Amino acid sequence: MTLAEPYRIKSVEPLRVPTRAEREEAIERAGHNTFLLRSDEVFIDLLTDSGTSAMSDRQWAALMRGDEAYSGSRSFYRLEEAVREVYGFRYTVPTHQGRGAEHILAQIAIKDGQYVPGNMYFTTTRAHQELAGGVFTDVVIDEAHDPTAQHPFKGNVDLDKLAALIDREGAANIAYVNVAVTVNMAGGQPVSMANLRAVRDLCARHGILLWCDATRCVENAYFIKEREEGHADRPVAEILREMMSYFDGCTMSGKKDALVNIGGFLALNDETLLQRARELVVLFEGMPTYGGLAGRDMEAMAQGIYEMVDDAYIAHRIHQVRYLGERLRLAGVPIVEPIGGHAVFVDAARFLPHLDQEQFPAQALAAALYTDSGVRSMERGIVSAGRDPKTSRNRRPRLELVRLTVPRRVYTDRHLDVVADSVQHLYARRDAVGGLRMTYEPPTLRFFTARFEPLGRPSD
Repeated sequence: MTLAEPYRIKSVEPLRVPTRAEREEAIERAGHNTFLLRSDEVFIDLLTDSGTSAMSDRQWAALMRGDEAYSGSRSFYRLEEAVREVYGFRYTVPTHQGRGAEHILAQIAIKDGQYVPGNMYFTTTRAHQELAGGVFTDVVIDEAHDPTAQHPFKGNVDLDKLAALIDREGAANIAYVNVAVTVNMAGGQPVSMANLRAVRDLCARHGILLWCDATRCVENAYFIKEREEGHADRPVAEILREMMSYFDGCTMSGKKDALVNIGGFLALNDETLLQRARELVVLFEGMPTYGGLAGRDMEAMAQGIYEMVDDAYIAHRIHQVRYLGERLRLAGVPIVEPIGGHAVFVDAARFLPHLDQEQFPAQALAAALYTDSGVRSMERGIVSAGRDPKTSRNRRPRLELVRLTVPRRVYTDRHLDVVADSVQHLYARRDAVGGLRMTYEPPTLRFFTARFEPLGRPSD
Protein backbone atom coordinates (compact mmCIF):
# COMPACT_ATOMS: atom_id res chain seq x y z
CA MET A 1 0.00 0.00 0.00
CA THR A 2 1.31 3.46 -0.93
CA LEU A 3 2.10 5.64 2.07
CA ALA A 4 0.51 8.98 1.16
CA GLU A 5 1.25 12.33 2.76
CA PRO A 6 -0.81 12.62 5.97
CA TYR A 7 -1.71 16.24 5.14
CA ARG A 8 -3.24 18.45 2.44
CA ILE A 9 -1.36 21.33 0.81
CA LYS A 10 -3.21 24.64 1.37
CA SER A 11 -0.54 27.13 0.30
CA VAL A 12 2.20 26.95 -2.34
CA GLU A 13 5.44 28.79 -3.00
CA PRO A 14 6.37 29.11 -6.69
CA LEU A 15 9.74 27.69 -7.72
CA ARG A 16 11.96 28.64 -10.62
CA VAL A 17 14.67 26.53 -12.22
CA PRO A 18 17.76 28.68 -12.92
CA THR A 19 19.35 28.11 -16.30
CA ARG A 20 22.61 26.18 -16.59
CA ALA A 21 24.49 29.41 -17.27
CA GLU A 22 22.95 31.05 -14.20
CA ARG A 23 23.90 28.06 -12.04
CA GLU A 24 27.48 28.07 -13.28
CA GLU A 25 27.77 31.78 -12.53
CA ALA A 26 26.15 31.37 -9.11
CA ILE A 27 28.39 28.54 -7.89
CA GLU A 28 31.46 30.43 -9.06
CA ARG A 29 30.34 33.55 -7.19
CA ALA A 30 29.66 31.40 -4.09
CA GLY A 31 33.19 30.03 -4.09
CA HIS A 32 31.88 26.51 -4.80
CA ASN A 33 30.29 26.50 -1.35
CA THR A 34 26.57 25.73 -1.49
CA PHE A 35 26.05 27.57 1.82
CA LEU A 36 26.95 30.81 0.04
CA LEU A 37 24.32 30.50 -2.68
CA ARG A 38 21.29 32.76 -2.58
CA SER A 39 18.06 30.85 -1.98
CA ASP A 40 16.51 32.30 -5.15
CA GLU A 41 19.34 30.68 -7.11
CA VAL A 42 18.24 27.23 -5.92
CA PHE A 43 15.53 24.98 -7.40
CA ILE A 44 15.26 22.17 -4.80
CA ASP A 45 16.89 23.04 -1.49
CA LEU A 46 18.23 20.02 0.39
CA LEU A 47 20.94 21.96 2.21
CA THR A 48 19.40 21.25 5.61
CA ASP A 49 16.25 20.27 7.48
CA SER A 50 17.02 22.95 10.08
CA GLY A 51 14.35 25.64 10.13
CA THR A 52 13.13 24.66 6.67
CA SER A 53 10.02 22.66 7.63
CA ALA A 54 6.50 23.65 6.60
CA MET A 55 4.45 24.67 9.63
CA SER A 56 0.91 23.42 10.07
CA ASP A 57 -2.27 25.49 10.17
CA ARG A 58 -2.33 24.99 13.94
CA GLN A 59 1.21 26.28 14.27
CA TRP A 60 0.37 29.37 12.23
CA ALA A 61 -2.66 29.91 14.45
CA ALA A 62 -0.43 29.49 17.51
CA LEU A 63 1.73 32.39 16.30
CA MET A 64 -1.20 34.71 16.86
CA ARG A 65 -1.40 33.65 20.51
CA GLY A 66 2.17 34.72 21.20
CA ASP A 67 2.63 36.64 24.42
CA GLU A 68 5.47 39.10 23.84
CA ALA A 69 5.90 40.05 27.50
CA TYR A 70 9.58 40.63 28.28
CA SER A 71 9.34 38.51 31.41
CA GLY A 72 6.95 35.76 32.50
CA SER A 73 5.47 35.21 29.03
CA ARG A 74 2.59 32.74 29.09
CA SER A 75 4.01 31.38 25.81
CA PHE A 76 7.07 30.22 27.75
CA TYR A 77 4.88 28.27 30.15
CA ARG A 78 3.12 26.60 27.23
CA LEU A 79 6.51 25.59 25.85
CA GLU A 80 7.66 24.32 29.24
CA GLU A 81 4.46 22.29 29.58
CA ALA A 82 4.92 20.72 26.13
CA VAL A 83 8.51 19.76 26.95
CA ARG A 84 7.45 18.30 30.30
CA GLU A 85 4.63 16.24 28.73
CA VAL A 86 6.49 14.94 25.68
CA TYR A 87 10.12 14.73 26.84
CA GLY A 88 9.56 14.31 30.58
CA PHE A 89 12.04 16.95 31.80
CA ARG A 90 10.91 19.26 34.62
CA TYR A 91 12.60 22.47 33.49
CA THR A 92 13.11 24.23 30.16
CA VAL A 93 15.51 27.04 29.26
CA PRO A 94 14.61 28.44 25.81
CA THR A 95 17.41 29.50 23.45
CA HIS A 96 17.49 31.15 20.04
CA GLN A 97 18.41 27.79 18.48
CA GLY A 98 20.15 24.53 19.34
CA ARG A 99 23.68 25.87 19.42
CA GLY A 100 22.65 28.36 22.07
CA ALA A 101 21.71 25.41 24.28
CA GLU A 102 24.97 23.62 23.40
CA HIS A 103 26.95 26.70 24.39
CA ILE A 104 25.24 27.08 27.75
CA LEU A 105 25.60 23.37 28.57
CA ALA A 106 29.30 23.41 27.73
CA GLN A 107 29.89 26.49 29.86
CA ILE A 108 28.11 25.15 32.96
CA ALA A 109 29.28 21.53 32.76
CA ILE A 110 32.86 21.48 31.41
CA LYS A 111 36.03 22.29 33.30
CA ASP A 112 39.20 22.98 31.36
CA GLY A 113 40.84 19.74 30.25
CA GLN A 114 37.88 17.48 30.96
CA TYR A 115 36.86 14.83 28.42
CA VAL A 116 33.47 14.82 26.72
CA PRO A 117 32.84 11.39 25.18
CA GLY A 118 30.14 11.15 22.55
CA ASN A 119 28.79 8.90 19.81
CA MET A 120 30.59 10.72 16.98
CA TYR A 121 31.16 14.45 16.84
CA PHE A 122 28.80 17.09 15.58
CA THR A 123 30.29 20.33 14.30
CA THR A 124 28.71 22.96 16.54
CA THR A 125 28.59 20.65 19.57
CA ARG A 126 32.30 19.91 19.44
CA ALA A 127 33.11 23.57 18.77
CA HIS A 128 31.33 24.64 21.97
CA GLN A 129 32.91 21.81 23.95
CA GLU A 130 36.39 22.80 22.79
CA LEU A 131 35.67 26.49 23.39
CA ALA A 132 34.91 25.57 27.02
CA GLY A 133 38.21 23.66 27.31
CA GLY A 134 36.76 20.20 26.79
CA VAL A 135 38.33 17.34 24.85
CA PHE A 136 35.89 15.47 22.61
CA THR A 137 36.42 11.70 22.45
CA ASP A 138 34.56 9.49 19.98
CA VAL A 139 33.03 6.39 21.62
CA VAL A 140 30.62 5.36 18.86
CA ILE A 141 30.72 1.76 17.63
CA ASP A 142 33.13 1.09 14.76
CA GLU A 143 30.30 0.31 12.33
CA ALA A 144 29.29 3.98 12.40
CA HIS A 145 32.42 4.86 10.42
CA ASP A 146 31.69 2.24 7.72
CA PRO A 147 29.11 3.47 5.18
CA THR A 148 28.45 -0.09 3.98
CA ALA A 149 27.85 -1.70 7.39
CA GLN A 150 24.26 -2.88 7.83
CA HIS A 151 24.07 -2.56 11.62
CA PRO A 152 20.53 -1.34 12.49
CA PHE A 153 21.79 0.95 15.28
CA LYS A 154 25.06 2.42 14.06
CA GLY A 155 24.69 5.31 16.50
CA ASN A 156 25.21 3.04 19.52
CA VAL A 157 27.85 3.90 22.09
CA ASP A 158 30.67 1.36 22.33
CA LEU A 159 30.49 0.53 26.03
CA ASP A 160 34.02 -0.89 26.07
CA LYS A 161 35.44 2.35 24.61
CA LEU A 162 33.53 4.44 27.13
CA ALA A 163 34.51 2.23 30.08
CA ALA A 164 38.16 2.31 28.99
CA LEU A 165 38.12 6.12 28.86
CA ILE A 166 36.60 6.31 32.35
CA ASP A 167 39.15 3.85 33.72
CA ARG A 168 42.06 5.66 32.08
CA GLU A 169 41.10 9.27 32.90
CA GLY A 170 38.94 8.83 35.98
CA ALA A 171 35.27 9.69 36.37
CA ALA A 172 36.12 13.14 37.78
CA ASN A 173 37.78 14.02 34.47
CA ILE A 174 34.66 13.23 32.43
CA ALA A 175 32.47 16.34 32.17
CA TYR A 176 29.48 14.40 30.86
CA VAL A 177 28.67 11.81 28.22
CA ASN A 178 26.87 13.27 25.21
CA VAL A 179 24.68 10.92 23.17
CA ALA A 180 23.10 12.14 19.94
CA VAL A 181 19.85 10.55 18.81
CA THR A 182 20.13 10.18 15.84
CA VAL A 183 23.79 10.58 14.80
CA ASN A 184 23.92 13.17 12.04
CA MET A 185 27.52 12.74 10.90
CA ALA A 186 27.14 8.96 10.60
CA GLY A 187 24.24 9.36 8.21
CA GLY A 188 21.30 9.92 10.55
CA GLN A 189 21.88 6.61 12.35
CA PRO A 190 19.84 5.69 15.47
CA VAL A 191 20.71 4.46 18.95
CA SER A 192 18.88 1.44 20.40
CA MET A 193 16.87 1.54 23.61
CA ALA A 194 18.99 -1.26 25.02
CA ASN A 195 22.15 0.74 24.38
CA LEU A 196 20.69 3.82 26.07
CA ARG A 197 19.86 1.76 29.16
CA ALA A 198 23.36 0.31 29.25
CA VAL A 199 25.02 3.73 28.90
CA ARG A 200 22.76 5.08 31.65
CA ASP A 201 23.79 2.23 33.97
CA LEU A 202 27.49 2.77 33.25
CA CYS A 203 27.26 6.52 33.86
CA ALA A 204 25.22 6.04 37.04
CA ARG A 205 27.82 3.66 38.49
CA HIS A 206 30.48 6.34 38.06
CA GLY A 207 28.37 9.39 38.92
CA ILE A 208 28.72 10.89 35.42
CA LEU A 209 26.03 13.04 33.83
CA LEU A 210 24.43 11.66 30.68
CA TRP A 211 23.28 14.31 28.26
CA CYS A 212 21.31 13.97 25.04
CA ASP A 213 21.49 15.85 21.77
CA ALA A 214 17.79 15.35 21.09
CA THR A 215 17.63 17.26 17.82
CA ARG A 216 16.17 14.33 15.84
CA CYS A 217 15.01 12.15 18.72
CA VAL A 218 11.60 11.43 17.15
CA GLU A 219 13.29 9.86 14.14
CA ASN A 220 15.33 7.76 16.55
CA ALA A 221 12.15 6.67 18.35
CA TYR A 222 10.62 5.59 15.04
CA PHE A 223 13.67 3.47 14.20
CA ILE A 224 13.41 1.79 17.62
CA LYS A 225 9.75 1.03 16.87
CA GLU A 226 10.70 -0.35 13.46
CA ARG A 227 13.93 -2.23 14.25
CA GLU A 228 14.17 -3.16 17.93
CA GLU A 229 12.34 -6.15 19.34
CA GLY A 230 9.53 -5.39 21.76
CA HIS A 231 8.66 -1.91 20.51
CA ALA A 232 6.64 -2.49 17.32
CA ASP A 233 3.26 -1.94 18.96
CA ARG A 234 4.24 1.09 21.05
CA PRO A 235 3.34 4.66 19.99
CA VAL A 236 6.33 6.79 19.03
CA ALA A 237 5.46 9.25 21.82
CA GLU A 238 5.77 6.49 24.42
CA ILE A 239 9.09 5.29 23.02
CA LEU A 240 10.44 8.84 23.02
CA ARG A 241 9.40 9.39 26.63
CA GLU A 242 11.29 6.24 27.69
CA MET A 243 14.37 7.29 25.69
CA MET A 244 14.50 10.64 27.44
CA SER A 245 14.05 9.04 30.88
CA TYR A 246 17.63 7.73 30.71
CA PHE A 247 19.13 11.22 30.39
CA ASP A 248 19.86 13.99 32.88
CA GLY A 249 18.85 16.54 30.27
CA CYS A 250 18.97 17.41 26.61
CA THR A 251 19.89 20.12 24.14
CA MET A 252 17.37 20.61 21.38
CA SER A 253 17.20 22.45 18.10
CA GLY A 254 13.50 23.05 17.60
CA LYS A 255 14.26 23.79 13.96
CA LYS A 256 14.31 20.05 13.23
CA ASP A 257 11.85 17.69 14.97
CA ALA A 258 9.71 20.49 16.42
CA LEU A 259 8.85 21.80 12.94
CA VAL A 260 9.63 25.48 13.46
CA ASN A 261 11.80 27.99 11.65
CA ILE A 262 13.73 29.16 14.71
CA GLY A 263 14.20 28.16 18.33
CA GLY A 264 15.72 25.63 20.69
CA PHE A 265 15.99 24.81 24.34
CA LEU A 266 17.91 23.21 27.15
CA ALA A 267 15.78 20.76 29.20
CA LEU A 268 16.84 19.24 32.51
CA ASN A 269 15.76 18.07 35.96
CA ASP A 270 18.52 19.30 38.28
CA GLU A 271 17.74 22.63 39.99
CA THR A 272 21.40 23.53 40.57
CA LEU A 273 22.22 23.17 36.88
CA LEU A 274 19.01 25.01 36.06
CA GLN A 275 20.06 28.01 38.12
CA ARG A 276 23.46 28.19 36.44
CA ALA A 277 21.86 27.84 33.01
CA ARG A 278 19.43 30.65 33.74
CA GLU A 279 22.30 32.88 34.85
CA LEU A 280 24.06 32.34 31.52
CA VAL A 281 20.97 32.55 29.34
CA VAL A 282 20.44 36.09 30.62
CA LEU A 283 23.97 36.96 29.51
CA PHE A 284 23.98 35.29 26.09
CA GLU A 285 20.34 34.90 25.00
CA GLY A 286 17.74 36.85 27.01
CA MET A 287 15.45 36.48 29.99
CA PRO A 288 14.94 32.86 31.16
CA THR A 289 11.32 33.05 30.01
CA TYR A 290 12.13 33.90 26.40
CA GLY A 291 15.80 33.06 25.81
CA GLY A 292 16.21 34.96 22.55
CA LEU A 293 12.81 33.98 21.13
CA ALA A 294 9.64 35.89 20.47
CA GLY A 295 6.57 34.61 22.28
CA ARG A 296 5.03 33.60 18.95
CA ASP A 297 8.04 31.37 18.22
CA MET A 298 7.65 29.61 21.57
CA GLU A 299 3.96 29.05 20.84
CA ALA A 300 4.72 27.53 17.42
CA MET A 301 7.41 25.30 18.91
CA ALA A 302 5.10 24.08 21.68
CA GLN A 303 2.51 23.11 19.07
CA GLY A 304 5.18 21.48 16.90
CA ILE A 305 6.36 19.34 19.81
CA TYR A 306 2.91 17.75 20.01
CA GLU A 307 2.70 17.32 16.22
CA MET A 308 6.14 15.73 15.88
CA VAL A 309 5.14 12.58 17.79
CA ASP A 310 2.14 11.84 15.57
CA ASP A 311 2.75 8.31 14.29
CA ALA A 312 1.34 8.94 10.80
CA TYR A 313 3.48 12.05 10.33
CA ILE A 314 6.78 10.50 11.40
CA ALA A 315 6.16 7.31 9.41
CA HIS A 316 5.70 9.35 6.25
CA ARG A 317 8.72 11.51 7.04
CA ILE A 318 11.01 8.46 7.39
CA HIS A 319 9.58 6.74 4.32
CA GLN A 320 10.01 9.82 2.13
CA VAL A 321 13.72 9.94 2.95
CA ARG A 322 13.88 6.20 2.29
CA TYR A 323 12.18 6.69 -1.07
CA LEU A 324 15.03 8.90 -2.26
CA GLY A 325 17.67 6.61 -0.78
CA GLU A 326 16.23 3.50 -2.41
CA ARG A 327 16.13 5.19 -5.81
CA LEU A 328 19.84 5.93 -5.52
CA ARG A 329 20.78 2.56 -4.02
CA LEU A 330 18.97 0.62 -6.75
CA ALA A 331 20.79 2.71 -9.38
CA GLY A 332 24.15 1.69 -7.91
CA VAL A 333 24.98 5.09 -6.39
CA PRO A 334 27.10 4.58 -3.24
CA ILE A 335 25.23 5.83 -0.18
CA VAL A 336 25.41 5.33 3.57
CA GLU A 337 23.36 2.32 4.63
CA PRO A 338 21.01 1.73 6.33
CA ILE A 339 19.26 4.87 5.10
CA GLY A 340 18.89 7.35 7.96
CA GLY A 341 16.02 9.46 9.16
CA HIS A 342 16.57 13.01 7.94
CA ALA A 343 18.76 12.69 4.87
CA VAL A 344 20.35 10.45 2.31
CA PHE A 345 24.14 10.60 2.51
CA VAL A 346 26.02 9.99 -0.74
CA ASP A 347 29.45 8.42 -0.20
CA ALA A 348 31.66 10.88 -2.07
CA ALA A 349 34.79 8.81 -1.43
CA ARG A 350 33.35 5.89 -3.43
CA PHE A 351 31.55 8.22 -5.86
CA LEU A 352 34.78 10.08 -6.74
CA PRO A 353 37.59 7.59 -6.02
CA HIS A 354 39.96 9.51 -8.30
CA LEU A 355 40.06 12.43 -5.82
CA ASP A 356 42.22 12.47 -2.70
CA GLN A 357 40.40 13.56 0.44
CA GLU A 358 42.54 16.72 0.58
CA GLN A 359 40.95 17.66 -2.77
CA PHE A 360 37.59 17.95 -0.98
CA PRO A 361 35.59 15.39 -2.97
CA ALA A 362 32.32 15.90 -1.06
CA GLN A 363 32.53 19.67 -1.48
CA ALA A 364 33.24 19.19 -5.20
CA LEU A 365 30.33 16.79 -5.60
CA ALA A 366 27.88 19.13 -3.85
CA ALA A 367 28.94 21.96 -6.18
CA ALA A 368 28.63 19.68 -9.23
CA LEU A 369 25.12 18.59 -8.21
CA TYR A 370 23.98 22.19 -7.96
CA THR A 371 25.48 23.02 -11.35
CA ASP A 372 23.81 19.98 -12.90
CA SER A 373 20.26 20.57 -11.69
CA GLY A 374 19.91 23.45 -9.24
CA VAL A 375 19.66 21.03 -6.31
CA ARG A 376 21.44 22.35 -3.22
CA SER A 377 23.05 19.82 -0.87
CA MET A 378 25.96 20.08 1.56
CA GLU A 379 29.34 18.56 2.41
CA ARG A 380 29.87 16.36 5.45
CA GLY A 381 33.49 15.28 5.31
CA ILE A 382 36.95 16.74 5.67
CA VAL A 383 35.75 20.35 5.40
CA SER A 384 33.16 19.88 8.13
CA ALA A 385 35.67 18.01 10.32
CA GLY A 386 37.96 21.06 10.44
CA ARG A 387 41.51 21.12 11.76
CA ASP A 388 43.08 19.48 14.77
CA PRO A 389 43.65 22.29 17.30
CA LYS A 390 47.02 20.84 18.32
CA THR A 391 48.56 20.03 14.93
CA SER A 392 46.57 22.45 12.71
CA ARG A 393 46.29 19.64 10.17
CA ASN A 394 43.03 18.73 8.49
CA ARG A 395 41.12 16.07 10.39
CA ARG A 396 40.53 13.24 7.93
CA PRO A 397 37.27 11.51 8.87
CA ARG A 398 36.60 8.07 7.48
CA LEU A 399 33.29 9.33 6.13
CA GLU A 400 33.39 11.76 3.20
CA LEU A 401 29.75 12.45 2.46
CA VAL A 402 27.29 14.69 0.62
CA ARG A 403 24.09 15.16 2.59
CA LEU A 404 20.76 15.33 0.74
CA THR A 405 18.60 16.62 3.58
CA VAL A 406 14.83 16.38 3.19
CA PRO A 407 12.87 19.22 4.83
CA ARG A 408 9.71 18.15 6.64
CA ARG A 409 6.36 18.50 4.84
CA VAL A 410 7.91 20.60 2.06
CA TYR A 411 8.68 18.57 -1.08
CA THR A 412 6.80 15.81 -2.87
CA ASP A 413 8.29 12.58 -4.14
CA ARG A 414 8.37 14.10 -7.64
CA HIS A 415 10.87 16.67 -6.38
CA LEU A 416 12.95 13.80 -5.00
CA ASP A 417 12.80 12.09 -8.41
CA VAL A 418 14.50 15.17 -9.88
CA VAL A 419 17.21 14.87 -7.22
CA ALA A 420 17.72 11.16 -7.88
CA ASP A 421 17.90 11.70 -11.64
CA SER A 422 20.56 14.40 -11.24
CA VAL A 423 22.70 12.32 -8.87
CA GLN A 424 22.50 9.36 -11.24
CA HIS A 425 23.44 11.59 -14.18
CA LEU A 426 26.51 12.80 -12.31
CA TYR A 427 27.43 9.26 -11.30
CA ALA A 428 27.45 8.22 -14.96
CA ARG A 429 30.00 10.97 -15.68
CA ARG A 430 31.76 11.03 -12.34
CA ASP A 431 35.25 10.99 -13.83
CA ALA A 432 34.61 14.54 -15.10
CA VAL A 433 34.16 15.93 -11.56
CA GLY A 434 37.42 17.55 -10.47
CA GLY A 435 38.77 18.47 -7.06
CA LEU A 436 38.92 21.82 -5.29
CA ARG A 437 41.39 23.92 -3.35
CA MET A 438 40.39 26.15 -0.45
CA THR A 439 40.97 29.85 -1.02
CA TYR A 440 39.44 31.19 2.20
CA GLU A 441 39.25 29.37 5.53
CA PRO A 442 37.58 30.82 8.64
CA PRO A 443 39.06 29.82 12.00
CA THR A 444 36.01 27.82 13.18
CA LEU A 445 33.11 25.95 11.56
CA ARG A 446 34.72 26.54 8.22
CA PHE A 447 32.16 24.63 6.16
CA PHE A 448 29.67 27.50 6.55
CA THR A 449 31.73 30.23 4.87
CA ALA A 450 34.90 28.73 3.34
CA ARG A 451 35.53 29.42 -0.34
CA PHE A 452 37.04 27.14 -2.98
CA GLU A 453 38.15 27.08 -6.58
CA PRO A 454 38.68 24.21 -9.01
CA LEU A 455 42.12 22.63 -9.06
CA GLY A 456 44.25 23.44 -12.05
CA ARG A 457 43.49 27.15 -11.95
CA PRO A 458 45.93 29.69 -10.54
CA SER A 459 44.93 31.23 -7.21
CA ASP A 460 43.54 34.73 -7.23
